[in-house]
Amino acid sequence: MTILALLSADLMAQINSLPPASTNLVYVDKEGVMRYTADNSEASFFGVNYTTPFAHAYRAQKAKGVNLEQAIRNDVYHLSRLGLNAFRVHVWDTEISDTAGNLLQNEHLRLFDFLLAELKKRSIKTIVTPIAFWGNGYPDRDEPTPGFSRYYGRGKLTTNDTAIAAQENYLRQFFSHVNPYTKLSYEADKDIIAVELNNEPAHSGPKAGVTAYINRLAAAVRSTGWSKPVFYNIAQGPWYADAVAAANIDGFSFQWYPTGLVGNRILPGNSLPAVDKYRIPFRDTIPAFANRALMVYEFDAADVMNPSMYPAMARSFREAGFQWATQFAYDPMAIADVNTEYQTHYLNLAYTPHKAIALMIAAEAFRHLPRNKSWGVYPTDTAFDGFHVDYEKELSVMASQDKFYYSNNTSLKPADAAALQHIAGAGNSVLVRYSGTGAYFLDRMAPDEWRLEVMPDVIRLRDPFGRPETGKPVTAISWQSKSMSVNLPGLGTDFSVQGINTGNKYSANAVKGTISIQPGVYVIRRKGAPAGIQPSQEFVAPEATAAISTNAGSSSLSDDHTEIVTPATAILFNPATDRMITVTPQYRKGFSTTHFDREPSAEAFRLSIKNMEGDELMGFQQFIGNNIQSLLVVDRKATGDEPDTLAVTASGTGADQLLLRLTLVDNQGQGYAAEVPIGKDRRTYFIPVNTLLPGPALLLPRPFPGFQPLQFSPAISQPKLQLRNIEKLQVSLDNNRQPVKLTDATLDIYQISLH
Repeated sequence: MTILALLSADLMAQINSLPPASTNLVYVDKEGVMRYTADNSEASFFGVNYTTPFAHAYRAQKAKGVNLEQAIRNDVYHLSRLGLNAFRVHVWDTEISDTAGNLLQNEHLRLFDFLLAELKKRSIKTIVTPIAFWGNGYPDRDEPTPGFSRYYGRGKLTTNDTAIAAQENYLRQFFSHVNPYTKLSYEADKDIIAVELNNEPAHSGPKAGVTAYINRLAAAVRSTGWSKPVFYNIAQGPWYADAVAAANIDGFSFQWYPTGLVGNRILPGNSLPAVDKYRIPFRDTIPAFANRALMVYEFDAADVMNPSMYPAMARSFREAGFQWATQFAYDPMAIADVNTEYQTHYLNLAYTPHKAIALMIAAEAFRHLPRNKSWGVYPTDTAFDGFHVDYEKELSVMASQDKFYYSNNTSLKPADAAALQHIAGAGNSVLVRYSGTGAYFLDRMAPDEWRLEVMPDVIRLRDPFGRPETGKPVTAISWQSKSMSVNLPGLGTDFSVQGINTGNKYSANAVKGTISIQPGVYVIRRKGAPAGIQPSQEFVAPEATAAISTNAGSSSLSDDHTEIVTPATAILFNPATDRMITVTPQYRKGFSTTHFDREPSAEAFRLSIKNMEGDELMGFQQFIGNNIQSLLVVDRKATGDEPDTLAVTASGTGADQLLLRLTLVDNQGQGYAAEVPIGKDRRTYFIPVNTLLPGPALLLPRPFPGFQPLQFSPAISQPKLQLRNIEKLQVSLDNNRQPVKLTDATLDIYQISLH
């Protein structure tokens, strides 16, 4: 056991000997479980990051003339409507501090306090991360902010003594600050349940210095009377994990971006294999890791529109033992039409209704599923304790005793429709058929009476993950009357409908269970039933987008707009045209990719690596599902047969012979691979399709953090490749598979085709 581990064990013994403060909502017990102080039951929280008080979200909404207080109220209502109970944000300290760490009383801090007060009204709990380290620019240029983070820079903030002293000063003032809206300090506010000391630190230097830095920050916070849990990021710099574990803290924070970041387009294909498991390597290597609480400060399936991902991620988080998870980041409604804040993320109830309902389902799953229970390996883990996810149907479903939620059209049924109290959907089900494209909610108010809330229609105009431009919407909003059929026990087919939100005077009776309805809030009641308690009239939705045709846009949630090639070409990869590929490794010194012309009319894609490690690989992935489908149609019409041969034109250096691995990946994540020996001279190699054997597929884009698995094999292996199910082409050079270990290598791919 290391000195750090021994030190950590001693510190944890001290921490666990302290009783929880009776005023705190939660505490961490001696086994590392976060529990409610009132009854010692396990706690779990699921929600989002949200940034209106700071940085781009602040500037963009101000530029539009948005009332920021009302914008916050609107968004917080939607978070509550989705059943979320957790909020986290890395506070842009650079906007609310000076270089000495003095807290500045300004508009950003005031709006943050206002946001905390609004969240408190909705019983949404907060873990505050007071130091972001970042500038406030992204996606714009950083402004000349007054804070210590801009003055010292991220690298010095964890090592420079004066910079650390500024952070200590800032933390003492920050946690002594009294929120003018709640009249409480952050320490006294019961709904602020914990602190994560900073956001994604860039540690360097000796490990003992890292432990000392964390302890200084934790001591500064606790000097204000803070007795709530203290978390610190252990995933950002895994080499320093034992130093983090040695610190005087109560828990560790992690992140998860299983589909990478900033793909610049909708990521096509099945990404559920990428969220099959969340791997934590420290449990087996660092004894001091045990008995600490675990939180996920940020997660998202970036560049993915398919609404099957969030519940699957929630399942994997619970299997790994997490008790807090907050998606990054929920788009403010006022700027969600253009998705300029973080182009790789896109989530808002009004603008991405299918994903929002999926997040609602994920929240229920996270709070319902037991910790540390495995549900198997994909695809056997797509059904788990009343929850269901389906990539091909772009669907998530929750069916419990009293709730029925679905993110798209579903034929699944609730266990007992008569017992339901809450319904939420985006699409059609056996209970509700709706011709609109927005989300809707039904909440039972009395045996024969329901509150109905209907959001406006959404129209996708262009890829939301492409290059963002202010003034160029990616999604439009339409307010129109749409048909809705409601089939609920006890309601009848001629139920009454009455609008109740401000300005909504609609009143009608259903005909054969069907009504025509616009966005708003309604009471629907069995004909002749007495009126119950008046439900909430609250309703928030964006205004309709002017001059947008309802025939515009795409009807597919995950349409990647990839051009289908001319079938006769059968080209699966062409370096001249296929530039939206995914490569591995990323951000690795000595690795590069290049498109170049080696000969006239012979463009190649080159991967080059220096100082290749023994177990390292390099490669790339191309989505080919559209090309395969188009080719199959033509070949079957012409000959009645399927294509049967792959052709790859390639060359490479680094050894006399390289083993190139060519893998076709199907829609269940199953890989079918062949290894092709290639030389330094350009040559075309032919591989019979029936010689490809089942094997693992790469998870690309590379999941982050980097200790997540890079390869995946499904639980159910299909021994025979079915071309109609193939989605992805992967090309790799794996040092583990080479006849001679490589040091420096290049790989040139000129073309890959199917005949």
